[in-house]
Amino acid sequence: QVQLVESGGGLVQAGASLRLSCAASGRTANKYHMGWFRQAPGKEREFAAAISGNGYMTYYADSVKGRFTISRDNLPNTVHLQMNRLKPEDTAVYSCAASISHYGSNPVLYNYWGQGTQVTVSS
Repeated sequence: QVQLVESGGGLVQAGASLRLSCAASGRTANKYHMGWFRQAPGKEREFAAAISGNGYMTYYADSVKGRFTISRDNLPNTVHLQMNRLKPEDTAVYSCAASISHYGSNPVLYNYWGQGTQVTVSS
């Protein structure tokens, strides 16, 4: 069992930066592949970024590539999403997720989810 708790969301102006964090607890939390997803009002959940269990591989959606960076610390088990040059269209609830077997963009294959943190970018 893995518990995920996100933090770091907020209200910022376009062009600003935010750093989201996802604290993962559980005996084997550091072995999971991790992903960040986002969901804007009235829209479907969208993949943003993923990082492999060992931290060596990362993968980004085209919409965030070059602006967002995903990273992880294993002690403690925390995954970060550094978001730079934010745009109003980045406004969404951001959730982290953990998968024991899937490294990628398919939310169905993630086993555990956090509650999410709101990011609002004003123009």
